[in-house]
Amino acid sequence: MTEQLRRPETWLLSAIIVVYSVLGVLYAVYTPPWQAPDEPAHYNYVRYLAEERRLPVMQPGDYPPAYLEEIKAAKFPPEMSIEPLRFAFWHPPLYYLLLVPLYLLFRGALIPLRLFSVACGAGLLIVAYGLVRRLFPRLESLALGAVSLVAFVPQHLAMNAAVNNDALADLLLAGVMWGLVNWVMEGTQEDRVNPGERRRLVLISVLMGLGLLTKASTLISLPLALIALILRRKWSDARAVVSLLLPALLLALPWMVRNVTVYGGLDVFGWGRHAAVVTGQPRTAEWIALYGPGNVLRWGLITTFQSFWAQFGWMAVPIDQRIYLALALFCGLVGVGFVLYLRRVWRERDLLEDKGRQRAAGLLVIWLLLPGASWLWYNVTFVQHQGRYWFPALIPIALFFTLGWWESLRVENARRLAVVLLIGCVAAIVGGLLSGRLSKTLVALTGGMAALLAGQSFLDTRFRLAAFALPYLGLVALAFICPFAFIVPYL
Repeated sequence: MTEQLRRPETWLLSAIIVVYSVLGVLYAVYTPPWQAPDEPAHYNYVRYLAEERRLPVMQPGDYPPAYLEEIKAAKFPPEMSIEPLRFAFWHPPLYYLLLVPLYLLFRGALIPLRLFSVACGAGLLIVAYGLVRRLFPRLESLALGAVSLVAFVPQHLAMNAAVNNDALADLLLAGVMWGLVNWVMEGTQEDRVNPGERRRLVLISVLMGLGLLTKASTLISLPLALIALILRRKWSDARAVVSLLLPALLLALPWMVRNVTVYGGLDVFGWGRHAAVVTGQPRTAEWIALYGPGNVLRWGLITTFQSFWAQFGWMAVPIDQRIYLALALFCGLVGVGFVLYLRRVWRERDLLEDKGRQRAAGLLVIWLLLPGASWLWYNVTFVQHQGRYWFPALIPIALFFTLGWWESLRVENARRLAVVLLIGCVAAIVGGLLSGRLSKTLVALTGGMAALLAGQSFLDTRFRLAAFALPYLGLVALAFICPFAFIVPYL
């Protein structure tokens, strides 16, 4: 690709990062103090390190459920101290150690600490772009679309504009995956690792170790690394295995030994102490007994979907239901488009003939499934219907989402989908009139999507690219609106 072709793409990527940064600052400034999930506990961890100069130990009483509900209901007034909220003390220390200089420099001010997370989110966009471009080097729009989704999901922005170790953990995990995807895509499966490869595997391993020192959610990097070894048929190459796994384990080992020493038993990650302390959380079994499994499942899916896109504060401020409906319909359309993409790939065999891309695609699918399994496992015990638990897999989600939208806009697919949506629009009108509950929003959305798909299929490439960009521009608009329409008024 020539420099002339690269320059517009570079400018667009830069524009996405700039707009994300502006939005990140906006959320950091306009979100009231402590009105992000667990932010007081994360802040108290930083304060403890700065003032006590030693690692904290999670103790009984660090999670006071009654006081937490009281202070949340009162919207964290200044006269109510956040000091009793210390339930993040079990987390690994890296993120908090990096914030200590900022805490001391700005005398504990909240906004500078939040902006560190915003900066981590900007780094995530660069990694996401590099990873998608590696997989699809000839489809610049695909990479830009995926990066836009990562950048402008309002809930992701809100979490990246809070004092929370998620942003750094997600950046380190993405860095590991970028390295693994590059590795499984190149070379043959039979060749032995050379010194250059070993250095790269060590670097990936160091990132894995830093992730383990940041948050337990990055533990999925270990099975992903093992799967990468299997995909490259290097599980029997001791040099490859040692280079990819040993540095990470050595970096994390002091933290794990410390936890065993402090918490006892084999509690290497502090999970046992955390479960023993946070006894006031609602449990899934109790909810099933009270409300029935069907209701719990329905509420869980709806709440997870809504809070993935936008549900602010401590899950207390949803956005307008009409926006959720638009997002749900569009996700359904994208899901159909992704199935159509998989069918086309199977028929044309273009991806399947490229063994490197095939291995990378398998790795991405597993990357997506592991946080989903973690979310499911967590919700088996506790009621934690939070979409943010899927954010460690936001890059593959964004890629598959963008692939589905891209495929939906192919002329032959767009016209068929437009017909289906038009039928849905007519059905919504007829059903609404017969029942007396006509949803104008549903009619407008299905009709509008049908018109967009049908109209762009008759236009030239430039207008099709504009149609492709439209949902991402809408997400930018939603991200700009949320602080002023929902966060400030209700928090």
